[in-house]
Amino acid sequence: MRKSERIHSKSLASQIREHKAVFLVYVLLRLSVVLILIAQVFNRSWENVFYCVLTLVLMTLPSFIENNWHIDIPDTLEIIVLLFIYAAEILGELSAYYVNFPFWDTMLHTTTGFLAAAVGFSLCDIFNRNEKIKFTLSPFFLAFVAFCFSMTVAVFWEFIEFGFDMTMGLDMQKDTVVHSISSVDLDPLHSNNIVTISGITEVYLQDGTPLGVGGYLDIGIIDTMKDLFVNFIGALVFSFIGYFYTKNRGEGRFARLFIPTVKYKEALEAKKARQERKALRKARKEE
Repeated sequence: MRKSERIHSKSLASQIREHKAVFLVYVLLRLSVVLILIAQVFNRSWENVFYCVLTLVLMTLPSFIENNWHIDIPDTLEIIVLLFIYAAEILGELSAYYVNFPFWDTMLHTTTGFLAAAVGFSLCDIFNRNEKIKFTLSPFFLAFVAFCFSMTVAVFWEFIEFGFDMTMGLDMQKDTVVHSISSVDLDPLHSNNIVTISGITEVYLQDGTPLGVGGYLDIGIIDTMKDLFVNFIGALVFSFIGYFYTKNRGEGRFARLFIPTVKYKEALEAKKARQERKALRKARKEE
């Protein structure tokens, strides 16, 4: 075994010892996904196979970020991210939790707001701590930027859902059964007056066939606004946590469970290694 391989093996073993909980969750979830993937292949359910493969890829992102960008992701945050991916793709899509449990989508969007705010906060906090970057924000504005980052992510995600629904005929923006509608388009005089229709209990197709949903299906706007609202709550909660974390100069124990930080020592070593490789290539060219 070559020296580099021995070092890598030793490093991997030490990482497993240091992060036993993360490793256990990671292995159990991946094993579960692989077993489900095999079952879906036998069932020839290729859409579900895609979700399984996507889940396996997404689960590698935290370790990829840690190893390649020298970011230290707290164990608590990494476990939440892994569980979130599993809950969204495997339980939500394959097991139809989005349909069978109305709170499932709400719970995940609230978590998204919290996690996205943590990511936005950590990015700004890293810049704040970097002496080479002239970038300084007060605790309030740091928390505010984290909040705005989270809400921006939520809005872009709704754009993605809308785009897939319009172009591919999906139903990512779930419909809601309503019993009254108000619209100026119902005004026969076209005078911009709002006309309200209440007591809607059934909708019929042109041939007289009832839809049987017990009301009128909206076009997903209620689901979209609900998702943005719970994302707002999640982002707001973390922004408060981040504010006091920064105000107390990083002494908050709870906040540190969710805020990634830079591995400065490893980053410097990686930078030095890149410079050495660059110098070596330059020397070879000159020869």
